[in-house]
Amino acid sequence: MRITACKAEEDYKLWLRFEDGLEGRVFLGNLLEIGAFQLWRDVREFEKVAVDPETATVTWEGGIRLDADILYHDVKANQIQHADGVKPTAVG
Repeated sequence: MRITACKAEEDYKLWLRFEDGLEGRVFLGNLLEIGAFQLWRDVREFEKVAVDPETATVTWEGGIRLDADILYHDVKANQIQHADGVKPTAVG
C-alpha cells in the first residue's frame, strides 16, 4: 500500500494517509532506543519525515525508511482497537 501524505505529531506519533484513503496515526517512540532511530531523540529530526515520491513510503534523513505495508496494518489495527475502546498499539 502506498503512502500519499504524512505528518509528524507530538509524542512521536506519525499521521499517515494511504492511497486507498485510509488515514490514521502510529506511535513510533518505542523505536528511540534502536540504532539509527536514536537520532529522533532530537524531536526536530523526527519532524523531518517525508514521503519518498519513488517508493511512496516514509523516510527521514540518514536513510531511515519504514515499510508502508506494516504501517498500513498498524493504522488499520489501531482504528479497529479505537472502535472497541482499546488503547492503540505501538509500531515495532
